[in-house]
Amino acid sequence: MTNKIYQQKHELWLNILFASFAIDDERIKSHLYDFSQIAFRHMKWFGNKVLESGKDYNYDRDMVLLKQESNFAILKVLKEKIEATQVFYPDTTLGERVKTDDTYLLQYVAELLANPVNNAEVTAFNMERKWEDLDQSQIDALTLFLFEESYKEYELILVYAYMQARTKNMLHFNVFEDLVDESHFHLKSFGNMMAKLGILALPRELHRMTYVVKDLDKFVKDGIAEEEAAKEMCKELSDSIKDEKLSKFFDFINYQESYHIKLMEKLL
Repeated sequence: MTNKIYQQKHELWLNILFASFAIDDERIKSHLYDFSQIAFRHMKWFGNKVLESGKDYNYDRDMVLLKQESNFAILKVLKEKIEATQVFYPDTTLGERVKTDDTYLLQYVAELLANPVNNAEVTAFNMERKWEDLDQSQIDALTLFLFEESYKEYELILVYAYMQARTKNMLHFNVFEDLVDESHFHLKSFGNMMAKLGILALPRELHRMTYVVKDLDKFVKDGIAEEEAAKEMCKELSDSIKDEKLSKFFDFINYQESYHIKLMEKLL
């Protein structure tokens, strides 16, 4: 098992995930997001196999997010990426499971492409930055928050997953699991909001020193400080945005960050 397989699966996870963010149709969006979660589990399983073989994997990427203007354009690119990735899977029980999962996803994409009703304009990349009754200063604040926090959640998903795969401590394993799951939800929420604003973009790539943790205590303390900063950003955004629904959402995220801090304190 090699890092190349892991990298291909990492990129496919992101391709499926961001396709789900970009497409407005709630039915298609929901199905694609479910498939992205399956792809993330594939990453986890491949990562474990790499470690079992005495090797290591990393979070290097070699991909760009193409700014498509229609559902069908996105789905055709996704189809090509799925097909290109399948050649990397090994002839093992795990490889067969992953291939059959991807084959079913390909079938779903083909069904969508066969029906013109499923095509629609994609506005996720148009840079219009409009949100109902928000004025420009509020949209600027929201934009900054979403770029910062979408990267943070992507980073946390990968860092905690990396550490979870290497711990023998059950308490640590369970805390990492909860934090990964929570960060998936936050990334989904922020990704969909970025698409609504027309500013959907991939988070920047992680540097190796971000996830190769030498000092767990320092990492956790820095993580708690980062969560405190995120809480403050949520509070400021909630206070500044004159949209009751959005304000309540950021209060909700703020309370979740408070619980994350408690989870991280368990690691200490």
